[in-house]
Amino acid sequence: MTTTRFAPSPTGDLHIGGVRTALYCWLHARQHQGTFRLRIEDTDQTRSTQSSTQVILDGLSWLGLEHDGEVVYQSQRFAHYDGIIEQMLADGLAYYCWCTPEELDAMREAQKARGEKPRYNGKYRNGGEPVPGVDPVVRFKNPQEGSVVFDDKVRGRISISNSEMDDFIIRRSDGSPTYNFCVVVDDAEQEISLVIRGDDHINNTPRQINLYHALGYRVPEFAHVPMILGDDGKRLSKRHGATNVLDYRNEGYLPEAVLNYLLRLGWSHGDQEIFSREEMLQYFDIANVHSAAAAFNTEKLRWLNQHYLKSHTAENLIQPLQAHLKAADIALDEATILAAIPHYQERAKTLKEMAENMRWLGQAPSEYPEKAAQKAFKGEATANLLNDLAERLQALANYDEASIHGAIEACVTDNEVGFGKVGQPARLAVTGGAPSPDLAVTLCLPGRDSVVKRLQQAVDYINENKG
Repeated sequence: MTTTRFAPSPTGDLHIGGVRTALYCWLHARQHQGTFRLRIEDTDQTRSTQSSTQVILDGLSWLGLEHDGEVVYQSQRFAHYDGIIEQMLADGLAYYCWCTPEELDAMREAQKARGEKPRYNGKYRNGGEPVPGVDPVVRFKNPQEGSVVFDDKVRGRISISNSEMDDFIIRRSDGSPTYNFCVVVDDAEQEISLVIRGDDHINNTPRQINLYHALGYRVPEFAHVPMILGDDGKRLSKRHGATNVLDYRNEGYLPEAVLNYLLRLGWSHGDQEIFSREEMLQYFDIANVHSAAAAFNTEKLRWLNQHYLKSHTAENLIQPLQAHLKAADIALDEATILAAIPHYQERAKTLKEMAENMRWLGQAPSEYPEKAAQKAFKGEATANLLNDLAERLQALANYDEASIHGAIEACVTDNEVGFGKVGQPARLAVTGGAPSPDLAVTLCLPGRDSVVKRLQQAVDYINENKG
């Protein structure tokens, strides 16, 4: 049975790189009709927070990466870990170490001075007297001979000599278990068959494999995926923009765009760029993930997001769009939003941008861009044209796009002017210069009363600024 897991630490934001790992884990499990588990590795009690845990849960939920079974919290399993460590001490697989931090620092400095790799020297490996006033750590008795060899699904065969590793700590002096210990116990007990994680963990893997063997656990397979870099070739961080997955939701990206982009960030299927969820499940293979780091490109993500915006119906977009309209303090009724969406799917790359582009629909201009006003609002003739158009719109029996288009054409024809003489000032009067669709649509969307009022407001502005 295939079982994967996503095991983040709730000590900060859910990084976009972590989301890619979760996606790979989810895809591999679903492809093999297996199980995808979620584990919160909150053993670091000083840095773990409930808010960070909630970000993880909310982020995975938004992306539709549903996990199987209950969430496992390592902080709730300390007694269980402690029991295993005590048995290891009894079986001679682990031992107490009373070295003080100062002693360890001096040990490392002396090793550096001799040109050696800094490491614990095994002082208490074969026993030793307790040191008064010192709370001991517990160290795992790592094998001192032979090598650890494993076939990584991304990086190929990896071999590490046991002589390169020291006896690592499995329980701290405060009694809390360490990551390298807990992850082995949990992966074994949850029957994880494939561990997919970032390649920053690759140095931990040989230590963990030795621990699997010592405890009599089955060793899972491993796949260490490369880190994500910014456009400048440096590790992706906040200086490159958003890194928390919920920041992308708040910036107006669709979950399917984020997943599609992350899928392609280190994996490919020919030249295909757009993948449905079904195609992701059909084509993805963890063995085909590239071992080289991938560079994050925000413009590529924006392009993908616009593709998905255009592919959705207005009905599908209205709920997430309403959240962005509310966040921007833009009040529009549902009918207006539904009518406007099709005209902005080509114009916006994010929902946030789409919402901002719609601000004019519910908010008459309080001012006009100076250069635009100088060009569009020229003289008394323009004021007369806007007055005429307002009267024609007010008189329409049916206020719809076709009738509005007829009223505009009649205004142009009867006044013997070009379309631009009416269209340009009317558009500025109604939108204040915001991006807007065809003029008849622009004059229809806000409703008759609002449009007529805006045209009259522009007439007043022109008359007040004569000369």
